[in-house]
Amino acid sequence: MPEKIIILDFGSQYTQLIARRVRELDVYCEIHPYNQIPELDEDVKGVILSGSPCSVREADAPQVDLSIFHGKYPLLGVCYGAQYIAREWGGDVLPSSTREYGRAQLQRIREGNPLFRGLTPGSQVWMSHGDTISSVPKGFELIASTDTVNVAAFQISGTNTYGIQFHPEVTHSLEGKKLLENFLVDICGCARNWTPYAFIESTIEELKRELGEDKVVLAISGGVDSSVAALLLHKAIGPRLHCIFVDNGLLRKNEFNDVLDSYQHMGLNIRGIDAKERFYTALAGITDPEKKRKAIGRVFIEVFDDAAHEIQDVKWLAQGTIYPDVIESVSVKGPSATIKSHHNVGGLPDFMKLKVVEPLKSLFKDEVREVGRSLGLDPAILERHPFPGPGLAIRILGEVTPEKVAILQEADAIYLNTLKETGWYHKVWQAGTVFLPVQAVGVMGDERTYENVVALRAVESLDGMTADWSHLPYELLARVSNEIINNVKGINRVVYDISSKPPATIEWE
Repeated sequence: MPEKIIILDFGSQYTQLIARRVRELDVYCEIHPYNQIPELDEDVKGVILSGSPCSVREADAPQVDLSIFHGKYPLLGVCYGAQYIAREWGGDVLPSSTREYGRAQLQRIREGNPLFRGLTPGSQVWMSHGDTISSVPKGFELIASTDTVNVAAFQISGTNTYGIQFHPEVTHSLEGKKLLENFLVDICGCARNWTPYAFIESTIEELKRELGEDKVVLAISGGVDSSVAALLLHKAIGPRLHCIFVDNGLLRKNEFNDVLDSYQHMGLNIRGIDAKERFYTALAGITDPEKKRKAIGRVFIEVFDDAAHEIQDVKWLAQGTIYPDVIESVSVKGPSATIKSHHNVGGLPDFMKLKVVEPLKSLFKDEVREVGRSLGLDPAILERHPFPGPGLAIRILGEVTPEKVAILQEADAIYLNTLKETGWYHKVWQAGTVFLPVQAVGVMGDERTYENVVALRAVESLDGMTADWSHLPYELLARVSNEIINNVKGINRVVYDISSKPPATIEWE
């Protein structure tokens, strides 16, 4: 196992971002709920306490026994974590006179303190808290302040326990990554050996040990996650990996044949199954988004199970589960109340009776891409935009029919191809076309039309947790609109979605 940092999650919206920053510094880390502390072995190099929407002054505030870590591992409390450390040692945490939110500048940085080594006085940081540490306990050293926050950072004298009242993980803290690097390297002594190449090497060896001579079946989708999982498994067990690619009739235009061809060029043992009619039949008459997802999931499992049973003596089901899936399924407040039906975690029906292997379950999305790049994954798959598990079914608002799918596939192909031709495809995080359940009046030639409306969607994001709409040039939008209306029979109006997440979601259903 690699050396690791443990991040205890108290419910902060930024917890995953802390983990991403640690990983970017080539250090492996794991997020665990504050009330589910893992076994701490010799691989643990340090512990980070996250922020929280709660106040340490509340009677039911999240609590943890700090004696488990203090003096045994370097400890960094961020925001709530810092306030909790201060309060547990007898310091005062009081409501801020004004909510401390937004940019601030570090002042009075303690010269020579290892946590702030290399940071410049006046460095911009990001505050986000309603409480403040008004006084620190005896034995605490004040190591940084801002104009409005006296205790911006502290260290317990003679120990490697630190607390900071700002968020180094967000980009608004301009030297936050340097501070985290100081904690990880100088204080925790991490060797920074968590790299794609190291992951590939150790994972292949682990898969060889775990799977032995067994056969594995994998549902492959054409997306990055399942493709990278397939390549890792293929390197470990070769043709004993059986890949199944199901055409559910809800893919993008020509995607089934294009992706199947790409996989065969990679040497994968893959079978394509045309099951369009089974999915269309199951979706007939359904308009509720969640019922659509469940119908698609049910039919997919039936089709996949039929295909899997044709493989003699298969023992394992491989899944492209990635780390955010794992985190979401075990939240601070217990298992998430609602996990979408196409979620990887927990998706295996009991009747399949297969053991599960998830080679990517420790990786974030950007790390999956890096591993795929190192494995030589086809750039057409590696760089493709995220695509929802239920496919075009949740981009067709209302009932899904083969006719609507065909219209949407044509319009979407024009949109995506134009983005690629103009260089915008790689500038946006995700783009797609949505078929709206409305019809609009139009005029084509001398005829009045009453046809369908589609919405174009393009967003910028790092991980899909938040997203802003992409400011595509008017000329590009005009070109796409004209081409769709002129070439796709059944559409006479195109609109552009300028909603951000939150409050909107990226997909419409």
